Amino acid sequence: MLNDTIINAERELYLTLLELAQQQPIAYEWLKQLPTWLNAIKDKANYAHAPAYQASVARLPTLTVNNVDLNSDTLTIDASLNESERKQAMALLKQLMPWRKGPFQIGGQIGSQIGNDESGIKIDTEWHSDWKWQRVAPHLGELKGRRVLDVGGGSGYHGWRMAGAGADTVIIIDPSCLFYHQFMAIRHFVGASDAHTYAHAKDRGRYRTHYIPVPLEALPAHSQLFDTVFSMGVLYHRQSPFEHLQQLRGQLVKGGELVLETLVIEGDANTVLVPHDRYAQMNNVYFLPSVAALVGWLEKAGFSDVRCVDVAVTSTEEQRKTEWMTYHSLADFLDPNDSTKTMEGYSAPMRATLIAKR
Repeated sequence: MLNDTIINAERELYLTLLELAQQQPIAYEWLKQLPTWLNAIKDKANYAHAPAYQASVARLPTLTVNNVDLNSDTLTIDASLNESERKQAMALLKQLMPWRKGPFQIGGQIGSQIGNDESGIKIDTEWHSDWKWQRVAPHLGELKGRRVLDVGGGSGYHGWRMAGAGADTVIIIDPSCLFYHQFMAIRHFVGASDAHTYAHAKDRGRYRTHYIPVPLEALPAHSQLFDTVFSMGVLYHRQSPFEHLQQLRGQLVKGGELVLETLVIEGDANTVLVPHDRYAQMNNVYFLPSVAALVGWLEKAGFSDVRCVDVAVTSTEEQRKTEWMTYHSLADFLDPNDSTKTMEGYSAPMRATLIAKR
């Protein structure tokens, strides 16, 4: 028997935007485009694997879920699985590989280490996205009750953590067909556990975490709908970084908070690396500024109160090959004789998180 997870999630998204539009009319522009956005991600003409991904989500077994912990480093779904359900769910989730952002746990012994408990399913993703959240979260403004946009949110791990931190509404955007269906697979098991519980609110029971499968530039410009906007791991993929910063600013309310995480290099305010060909074997990396240069970019784009809250060199423990992501990973992209450099001879990946106000 097939489930209605995707249909239900998309209906919840529509109703959330409809309620928002009654307060913020610009959201009607989102509603007008929503059918096109949602139909495009499922169109085989656009994405050859879309029908297979949809089928994998639709065939996931319905489990008895006891609790969902959105505040755990491993996003944890405490559910009862028999062996047949575990094998079925495991096989279907593996059809949605590679899993890059997580980790997630479905059933099994809660609190056990990834891979150490065979009674549940542990999705050990390429990235320890929980490590990034641990670095970023202490520096964030209050998320409770806020409307949040997560740009380039991948499978949705960080979006779920934002909901766990109390955000009123989280909208994740990412144009990846695979990531969209990975989010829907996790949504299937999360169910309504992230729903509003206000006793008298008209949106009681409405999901708080949503996913729109589009890039930032597809959104109506200057919507000014969000109290907090996250852009983590996106800026260096943009051919026009200033345009990206201005688009982020356009989604923020006045006084709203931007959380920007991106690759950086050492240097002064005039230092920017433009890789000639590839960077760490990525052919879509365009600009790597120093922290000082990035501060200047943000100020030039109209942000204020810019501060760098974290700088961290990415380790091969944080980004690595796993059972759920079997392709090449960071260790394969570094100089085998000098791990402080990429294969191309550039400095190894280092990421900075900056926070700014509109």
